[in-house]
Amino acid sequence: CGCSSMARVPAFQAGYAGSIPVTRSTFMTIALVRRPSSRLAEGIVTHISRSTVDVALANRQWASYVDALRTCGWDITEVPLLESAPDSVFIEDTVVMFEDVAVVTRPGDDRRKPEVAAVETAVRDLGYRVKRINEPGTLDGGDVLKVGSTVYVGMGGRTNQSGIDQLATHLNPLGAHVVAVPVTKVLHLKSAVTALPDGTIIGWNPAVDDQSIFTNYLSMPEESGAHVVVIDERRVLMATDAPLSTALLRSRGYEVTCVDISEFQKLEGCVTCLSVRLRHTVA
Repeated sequence: CGCSSMARVPAFQAGYAGSIPVTRSTFMTIALVRRPSSRLAEGIVTHISRSTVDVALANRQWASYVDALRTCGWDITEVPLLESAPDSVFIEDTVVMFEDVAVVTRPGDDRRKPEVAAVETAVRDLGYRVKRINEPGTLDGGDVLKVGSTVYVGMGGRTNQSGIDQLATHLNPLGAHVVAVPVTKVLHLKSAVTALPDGTIIGWNPAVDDQSIFTNYLSMPEESGAHVVVIDERRVLMATDAPLSTALLRSRGYEVTCVDISEFQKLEGCVTCLSVRLRHTVA
């Protein structure tokens, strides 16, 4: 599975933005990923016009994305392919991680509900305590942005109030503070905003319903510039189609790795959607 056996009995510690560790030497970093289905081109589109997806190119882009994470020091755990689910490559939507808890979601679109079972098995095998979102709640992981102990949750087309309430019930005992955020302009909250390692919220203004919710907000010049995967305290990963944003982040002292995910963007995907990042100690 790409991770050491030590990771199966983890000790967990919250860090800065998104429970990121302060030092990498004592922490195991694992990325859960899932290969694209051959039916990827049938993926759900809600806020943009449908365009033709090159599935062969998407597979090459997915492999490059995984290689980028591996090169940055992440171990890769691949969840079994699910051919029947066109959107299953967007694995982030299936589970929310916080310290030693994995909250298995209940996706807002019924066509995506079969995606969660194998992900639940994977996180359980890695030693996480599993909680679930149950009916009538719906929750997509792409609507959840963790910044330290604050957990912003987008409420819109895929995530409802019951899902947010259940997530709060699971995470509040761990010290989390869950904040509901309106999402009407894009598919998920993290289609509009993500967070830098120092906790700064970065967003693309036309996609953000209410910037005032975020106490430390930075406007980005491009849509894809609002989407980053945090590698560690100095490094982030983002899409290649945001050169102005890349330059801006580099001017702030960050090392930026860029990956081409054009075929996934046609299905409203971004760099965060294609993996679930797990951070924990192995001591």
